Amino acid sequence: MYLPPQFRGDDRQAVALMQSHPFASLISTDDAGLPFVTHLPLHLQQPHPAGGEAPFVLLGHVARPNPHWRYLQARPKAVVTFMGPHTYMTPRVYPDLVRVPTWNYVCVHCTVETRLIEHFDDKDHLLKHLIADHDPAYADQWRGLGEDYQHKMMNGIVAFELKVLELQCKVKLNQHRPEAHAAMRALYAQGGENEQGLARWMDQLGIGQGTETGKEA
Repeated sequence: MYLPPQFRGDDRQAVALMQSHPFASLISTDDAGLPFVTHLPLHLQQPHPAGGEAPFVLLGHVARPNPHWRYLQARPKAVVTFMGPHTYMTPRVYPDLVRVPTWNYVCVHCTVETRLIEHFDDKDHLLKHLIADHDPAYADQWRGLGEDYQHKMMNGIVAFELKVLELQCKVKLNQHRPEAHAAMRALYAQGGENEQGLARWMDQLGIGQGTETGKEA
């Protein structure tokens, strides 16, 4: 993606976004060479601190009737995107009138390589990660469903591991326009979920305290 240096985030910010907004878009090509997109939750598996240059890994699955897994099997490289809070920004936040609107947002793009997972135990391990992420109280119920039912459900999905080959994090919060920060922060604090989410990112990154300059994105 287009990533001006003033909006470039780091791995720590990327991890925070992927964990707080795990519903991703998995994008690859179909047999006609056209983009094919599946929207799905993904579990981020971080490398062990002692693992050196070990890559990030994303775990997920699709329904077996979804042809996406076949496209990934044939062409393992794909792109995954995560979209965090985003919202319109009015030019009214500037102290002068000769300005235009923009859109502020936080997102992550990953280039990944796919490995399909078919063994029952590996699928079960993957599903337990997703259950722990989104509904830990369901874990006992899943374990109590019985092996026959679990195997039937497992046969209905294709699971995969997505090794992250390249990661880009974009934090576009008008960093290069400090004259607007105070008004923008106050406006976002009074807004809805997305606006308040961006206000928290501004606070975490200390935006409004620097003097970055640059071009509009």
